[in-house]
Amino acid sequence: METLQIEILNPKAKKLLEDLASQNLIAIRNSNSPFQEVLKKIGVLKREVIPSEEEILLEVGEERAARHKKKHDKGQP
Repeated sequence: METLQIEILNPKAKKLLEDLASQNLIAIRNSNSPFQEVLKKIGVLKREVIPSEEEILLEVGEERAARHKKKHDKGQP
């Protein structure tokens, strides 16, 4: 098996690739960031759908805000 990274410049090309995938001639996977590759490698993410970096950062931001609010409500700096 050979893996190639392809930049799609025209939406028609994506349709052609999807047609090839539907005939089981190729497999299409979204490219992952190095961060997501590390998470996969260490087994943190064992799901079919891996959240994007933006989704992870949003969740981290929400958790930090909740912790900050909790500390503030207790009167801690």
